[in-house]
Amino acid sequence: MSAEERSAVGRRELTYAVLLCLAGAGLALWAATRSWSVELTVRPAPLPPVRDTRSGGGLLPWLPALALVALAGGGAVLATRGRLRQVLGGLLGALGLAVAAGGGYGLVADIGGSVSRQWPALCLLGGLLVAAGGWWTALRGGGWPAMGARYERPVRSAPATTSVPAGSEGPPAPLAGRRTTEAWDALDRGEDPTAD
Repeated sequence: MSAEERSAVGRRELTYAVLLCLAGAGLALWAATRSWSVELTVRPAPLPPVRDTRSGGGLLPWLPALALVALAGGGAVLATRGRLRQVLGGLLGALGLAVAAGGGYGLVADIGGSVSRQWPALCLLGGLLVAAGGWWTALRGGGWPAMGARYERPVRSAPATTSVPAGSEGPPAPLAGRRTTEAWDALDRGEDPTAD
C-alpha cells in the first residue's frame, strides 16, 4: 500500500471515529435531557394531581456533563496527533462507558412513577457509540493524519551576523505589484509582503 493510499485510509478512519464520538455524545446528551420518569401525586378534590417529571440529568446530574465532555473530546480528536490522540481516544472510551452505564442504570433502576425506558436506552446507545469511537482512536489513531500546518510559522535557526557592504542589496524587496498567491507564498516563507 502506498503512502497516499495509507493517508486516504487514515483520513477515512479518522472521519468515522470522530463521527461515532460526536453522534454518540450528541445522542446521549439529548436523551439525558428528556423525561425519564413522571410521578403523579394525588391531592384532595378538587385539586388536580401534581405531576413531577424527572429527566436523566435530574436523576443523574453527572450524565449530561459527561456527554458534553465527550462531545468536546470528539472534536478534539481532530486537533491532536500521534500519542496524544491515542490517549484522548482512551479517555473518550472510558467516558463513553460511563455514559452507557448511566443509561443502563436508567433502564434497570426503580426510579418511581411512570418510567419511559426509551430515553435511557438511547443514552446507553450513545455511550456505546462514544466508547467505540474512542477505543478505535486509541488503537489506530496514532497513524492517522493530523491537521495541516501550512500556515504555521517555520522554525528558523538564528541568522548569522554578517555585515552588508555599502551599496549592496539588503533584505528582500517588498512584494509591491505581485499577485495575491505570491503574497501568500511570501507569508509561508515568513516574509512580510507589506514591508517597504
